Amino acid sequence: MPRTTIYEAATERLEILDPEGRADERLLPPALSEEDWIGLYRNMVLIRHFDEKALNLQRQGRMGTWGSLRGQEAAQAGLAMALEAEDWVVPSFREHGLLLLRGVPGHLVYAFWKGDERGGALPEETRCLPPAIPVGSQLLHAVGAGLALRLRGERGVAVGLAGDGASSEGDFHEAMNFAGVFRPKTVFYIQNNQWAISVPFSRQTAARSIAQKAHAYGIPGIQVDGNDVFACYAAAREALDRARAGEGATLVEALTYRMGNHTTADDAQKYRPAEELAYWAARDPLLRMRRFLESRGLWDGEREAAWAAEVQERVEGEVRALEAMDPPDPSSIFDFLYESLPWNLAEQKAALLKEVGR
Repeated sequence: MPRTTIYEAATERLEILDPEGRADERLLPPALSEEDWIGLYRNMVLIRHFDEKALNLQRQGRMGTWGSLRGQEAAQAGLAMALEAEDWVVPSFREHGLLLLRGVPGHLVYAFWKGDERGGALPEETRCLPPAIPVGSQLLHAVGAGLALRLRGERGVAVGLAGDGASSEGDFHEAMNFAGVFRPKTVFYIQNNQWAISVPFSRQTAARSIAQKAHAYGIPGIQVDGNDVFACYAAAREALDRARAGEGATLVEALTYRMGNHTTADDAQKYRPAEELAYWAARDPLLRMRRFLESRGLWDGEREAAWAAEVQERVEGEVRALEAMDPPDPSSIFDFLYESLPWNLAEQKAALLKEVGR
């Protein structure tokens, strides 16, 4: 018998706003007003200031390890605007900006990275799970939450976030396979910042994109320019609407770049070429959005300065709130995993309390 083709597929890429701030007018999301455009930019500036402050706190010894999201502001701000109140966010360890925009108090985000267990107890109304430190495990949580939302008939959608490194983990493929079969109300939102610590994307997979991997599992996949906040919003909104309508999961790959080190424990200068960093610096998501707004007469230097001052005060307020928190109970390290503490951990907790005189 002759060979026959059993499957063919194409993977789309979406770009709306180029690095010079020029937009394809046909693709601008009609649901967004000029005030929304300004809001997207203001949110990106807020995220960057919040991130920069954390780096300063870490260098001063006032906070623990921090994974900077510099360069990924558009991917997170675009998604944040597409989400609805009923949706659930299932983050990895670099979604500080998204958590902030979902209403998580900034001082709790900082507290988490200070090693304070209370930083993982996020307000219920934000519908944000604590950041997952194991790479990729949160995607399994996202499909579980998405299936629960479908079975309960709830409007919400679970969004599982990860980086490109997670796409090399078995958890990613298990979650995708589950999503294709059981059609949970889940969106996979992968911020491909092109480095899994010191491993470049080209050494992680022979595939040209993460988005194309969706075809193997029977769900749609799309790649967007992750430094284009309009494209990130549009793709996320389409995927969320699809899940909300009961049509199953979607994989969105936001192709962006990690401008900083993997974490404050890393030195990217040892493995990343300077010319690559310069190339992506010219494609800064904040720069292109500001150019777009200025070309429309919606932003200028005076507004920039006023907003920067407002953001600085807001971020400093979160630092004050962080440092005004009462010292944590040392025994709290035992309190947030098990409903009933196993005997061996109960003994360790008792020993700790005795040691600290309680």
